[in-house]
Parts: sequence; C-alpha cells; structure tokens
Amino acid sequence: MESRYLDSLNHAQRRAVEYGTEDRIPGPLLVIAGAGTGKTSTLAHRVGHLIVKGADPHRILLLTFSRRAAAEMKRRVEAMVGRAAGRHIRLPWAGTFHAIGVRLLREYGRTIGIDPGFTILDREDAADLMNLIRNDLGLNSKDKRFPTKATCLSIYSRAINSEAPLEELLSEVFPWCQCWSEELKKLFGGYVEAKQEQGVLDYDDLLLYWSRAMEVAEIAQDIGQRFDHVMVDEYQDTNRIQSSIISFLKPDGRGVTVVGDDAQAIYSFRAATVRNILDFPVQYQPAAEIVTLERNYRSSVPILEASNAVIGLAGERFAKRLWSERASDQKPILVTVPDGIDQARYVADRILENHDRGLKLKSQAVLFRAGHHSAQLEIELARRNIPYIKFGGLKFIDSAHVKDVVAVLKFATNPRDSVAGFRVLQLLPGIGRKTASRLLSKAGSSLAPFAALEDFTPPPACLSLWSEFLILLRKLRSTLAGWPSEFDAVRIWYAPFLEMGYEDPRARMADLEQLQQIAAGFASREEFLTELTLDPPESSSDEAGVPHLDEDYVILSTIHSAKGLEWTTVFVLNVVDGCIPADLGTGTTAEIEEERRLLYVAMTRAKNELHILQPRQFFTHGQPAFGDRAVTAARTRFIPPELLQHFEQRTWPKVEAFRTSARLAGAHHTVAARVRDMWR
Repeated sequence: MESRYLDSLNHAQRRAVEYGTEDRIPGPLLVIAGAGTGKTSTLAHRVGHLIVKGADPHRILLLTFSRRAAAEMKRRVEAMVGRAAGRHIRLPWAGTFHAIGVRLLREYGRTIGIDPGFTILDREDAADLMNLIRNDLGLNSKDKRFPTKATCLSIYSRAINSEAPLEELLSEVFPWCQCWSEELKKLFGGYVEAKQEQGVLDYDDLLLYWSRAMEVAEIAQDIGQRFDHVMVDEYQDTNRIQSSIISFLKPDGRGVTVVGDDAQAIYSFRAATVRNILDFPVQYQPAAEIVTLERNYRSSVPILEASNAVIGLAGERFAKRLWSERASDQKPILVTVPDGIDQARYVADRILENHDRGLKLKSQAVLFRAGHHSAQLEIELARRNIPYIKFGGLKFIDSAHVKDVVAVLKFATNPRDSVAGFRVLQLLPGIGRKTASRLLSKAGSSLAPFAALEDFTPPPACLSLWSEFLILLRKLRSTLAGWPSEFDAVRIWYAPFLEMGYEDPRARMADLEQLQQIAAGFASREEFLTELTLDPPESSSDEAGVPHLDEDYVILSTIHSAKGLEWTTVFVLNVVDGCIPADLGTGTTAEIEEERRLLYVAMTRAKNELHILQPRQFFTHGQPAFGDRAVTAARTRFIPPELLQHFEQRTWPKVEAFRTSARLAGAHHTVAARVRDMWR
C-alpha cells in the first residue's frame, strides 16, 4: 500500500522522488524538468514521499513563486500522504518566498532593528511614498524632468533584486536615467529612511531584510536548524537574493531540492538570473545529484522535435531531449505572410476554421513577444466579432501611453472634453490637479476655450513646454497638416514625455507606431476617434474577475504570461529578427540566449497544432531620410535553414495578384484590400 502512490510516476520522476529518502538528510538534488514533463507532480510526490518515510512536515520548507502554486502543492501532498499513510498532515512552511519572509521578519524583527509590527506597502503606496521623498528633495522642480515615481520605484526594485550597483544598472537597463545617478542615490536613501521611520516595508524589503538577516551567523544558524528539507519550485526564476537565502539556510546543500528548467528562464527583466540553476550543481561539495525529466505529456512528437532543435542551438544548457508517445503527422507550420495585416487575417481565418471543426476558442491561443504585437490582430478579431481576452498587461488601446496620445487628439478636437484635457495638462511639469482643474474650468466656461488656454500663464517649470503645446494645438486645430500626419505631429511632441515618464520608452514607442498604422486606415481624425471610442477592443489585464459577454473566447498572451500554460492550437506572431529576438534583446550573448528560450517556451505551449508566423514586411514611421516606408523582415535567426526540415512551410495567401507594392498599398484601406474584404 505504501508504494502504490508512486505507481503513476515514470522512471525519471520516480528516481527524483526517491533520491536520498533512505538518508535522514540527503545531499543536494537538482531536478531539470522539461516543459510538460510533470514538474509539479514530481515535486509534490517527493515532499509526500519524504513524509511517508518519516520526515517531519513541520521541518520542510517549500518555496514557490505564487500562492496558487503553494496551495496546489499543499493540497496534493496532504491528499497523497493521507492515502498512503492514513494520516492527516499539514505543511505549515509552504508558501512564496515573500510570504515566508514576512513570517520570519516578524519573528526576528527586533533582533535586526525593525519593528516586528511593520505594515507592508503595496506597489502604489510604495510609489506614492517615493514621490513624497522625491518632492521633499526638490527633484520634481529640476529644469530637466526627473523620472516619474513609477520609474524610480522600478529602478529601486531592480537594484535590490539584482544586487547590481546602481551605475551599472542604469547603464544596462535604464540608460535614459544615467544623468540622475547621484540624485537617485539620495532619493533611495531618503526612501529607506522614511520606511524605517514609519515602520513599513515594501515588497522588495521582504527578501532584502531576510537576506541581510541571514548574513548574521547566529540568525542563519537558528533559522537553518528549523528545517531538514528546503524545496524550491521554478528555481530558474530565482534572483540573486533568493539564491543567497537558500545558501545561507543550507551552506552544505544537504536537504536542498530545487526543481526547474534552464530552457524556460525568461524573466531577467524581473532580475531573475539563469546562472542560479546553471551553477547549482557545482555550488556544493560534493556536487548536486541531477535528475532530468524528458518525457513530455503535452505536445505531439513533431512539435517536440522542432522545439528540441531550436533549443539545441543554445550556447549553454543542461542536455535533454523531450520525447512523447503522442504520434502525429502534422509538423509545426511555418507560415510566411506579406505583412502584419495579412498575419492577422491568417490567424483569424484559422481560428474560425478550427472553431467550425468543433475546437473551442479557449483551446486556441495567440502568443507574442510584446504587447503591441497583437494590435492589428485585436482590430481584426473585433471586426469579425471573435471574442478574446488578453494576458500580459493592459490591452493595447488601454495602455497609459496610448491613452495619452489619444487624449491629445481628443482635446484638440474638443477643448471642453475635460477628461482628455485633465490627462493631457498633467503631462506638463508644474501643472498638477488643482491647476489643471482651474484652467479647464475657465476654458469650459468660455465661448473661446482656446483663447483661455492662450491667456494662461504657465508655471516656470513648463514655460517653454507650454509654448510648444500651444503650437501643437494650433496645428491640430488648423487641420492643415491633414490626417494621419496630425497623428505623427502628436507622436513627435509626446516623445520626450514618453522617454521620461516610463521605464521602457522604446518598447512603448513601438505601440504608438502601431497605432499610427491603424490610424492610417481611417479617413479623418474624427472618424478614427469615433470608431475607437464606440467599438474599442475588450479591456482586460487579467482573466480573473473580468465579466465576459461570451462564454468562449480566444486567448491572446505575451509569451512571458503564457509560461506554464498549454493549448490545443497555438499561433506565435512575428517570429522574425527584430521581434524574436527583439531589437532590444540582442545587446549581449546572454540576452540573445534568453530570446531563444522565449521562442522555445512559446513553441512548447502547443499540444496538437503550432503555427509560427513570419511577416515579410513591417512599416516604419517618421524615418528622417525616407519617411514612412516598408522594411523587409528576415526569419528569426533561431530557425536557421538546417532546422527547416522540422517544419511544414507555407506561404499565405497563395495568390496575391491584386496586391500592389507595399509603399502604395500602405495599409488595409487600399482599393484592392477593400474589394477582397467584400467576400470575407
């Protein structure tokens, strides 16, 4: 009876589960769990098996990256031990790194100089406190606009979790903020002092103070002796602080089990480092035991063969080859399309065809490297009345920077639109809520609202910017520039605010370029704003708690948000150099390797059918020498010619007799496209 609960495991899983369980405290174990190989089940079985063999569940520390994962792990372990040993157990020390950190800091707070009754700031509260310190230091009154509170908090958080010197971090990740290095140090110092004075900690402090406490030998020994076993899920997603905490807990590695997959390490933007899992085996003496899980229960054989080939070209990795018993004749489909518009049409066509064959929309997912890559598809899905939900941030049309630009256009069209005006005016330094409200009230009550704006005396901080703003409004009011050139004028004016207002301005600028291409499909500014307002894409940043008019819908997701999930059919957009890998992800070998892993993660989400889309052209906007023009795209470097044997290659549409050149066709409002659309 005792061994039956292991009967469902394959040989490699069972080896990982049973490793060292005859010893009281075994040596370190690294389980390399490939995509779809039953990682969660294996870790849960290992914890349960240790308990069945005599381990005290109160002396097991199980660390995860989400409350849901911790709850699921506890549920599985408790049920399994109940069936196997006939007793009810609890895992009191199973939780996220941050949740466990809170418990320990409350217990050891006085020892390390913090109030154990501390309260925890959420992200917004932390940003507000950062802003108060920013104002107290006079950093908001500089001639050159200082980074926003959100950007400052992002820099602070990244510095804490990566344990990188500030100058190095600014150079590599936030180059537009390098000139503020000394001011940021003062800001962060004041921020830390304020938190300590107020008895509050932010999210990053929960790891920082835990790690610093473990540097005190007596505390590290006291906490370490509490646990015989330390188990870590998704180890490839840990940052340097989390890795150091594990090392402090168990300096010799005895009792440590970490589970993860180096091929799915894709969160460096959160300060996670793949080095933690790659270096784990040699971190201890003797070296850690390595068990590799390769049997995949998710994908068909052809999908796995293509995925193995892509990740097989990685420069440094743990060797593994995923295999499956799910035979299929359908290779992944590598589809070449003329441009992004046809890419959207291809995906929409296939989604409807699959649905007609009985496949639910929820069983189909469209994945992409960055949120703005789905913009044209969102418009196409909305046009065809195909319901969808998007993961990985706000919808394209609801992101803050897009709303900023649309607000400028609305305010220029109707200066009595106080909602748009309130948003636009507060972009300008020195104009806060009260000033904006007074100005809008005066303009709204005037027969000549623009005259009220012209008569306004701006604060000194935005004197020159106010003059530029009025010039823009005059240009838009005159309509001499014509549509969509008016959009380009707004985008150029907005660029400095975008650069200083957000921590990822280049990626967000790509959103605006995409929006400009969409805007070109409308005859006028008024038509564009009207259609965008009356029939916007559904707004959602997360499925949870969002009401749906349809019980079935397609999933749109960034690749980062899709990790750990699976669908019957998967479409991957823009698999070309410049998108995968992203232009911003090719600065170093490490960045390129992470981009390769992103493609691998996307491919291994598919169960039965995988479509990889390669547009031949993209449109660039506002090039000084050439203006708007089409640029030829190349297939991603991660699928070189020698790997094409693993794919079925298609060109869509097969007949393009009526397509004119890209420069003349421009976008989907051409005559040829309109005629073609009559029969769709």
